[in-house]
Amino acid sequence: MPKLKTRSAAKKRFHVKKSGQVKFGKAFSKHLFTFSKSPKQKRGNRGTSHLRDMDAKKVIKELFPYGA
Repeated sequence: MPKLKTRSAAKKRFHVKKSGQVKFGKAFSKHLFTFSKSPKQKRGNRGTSHLRDMDAKKVIKELFPYGA
């Protein structure tokens, strides 16, 4: 059997940790901070976060064949 390939898009967006959690960068936080975003929204979009268990299982199963 040939090796399975990881989805390239998932590789760039998610990181599977040893604990089984999936780390991701938050959306809407790259540019356009001078207007149209409230300070609360700017703070909330800062940094990274972890997917919930249900979503993490889906991501690992479908996008990372060797992540589990």
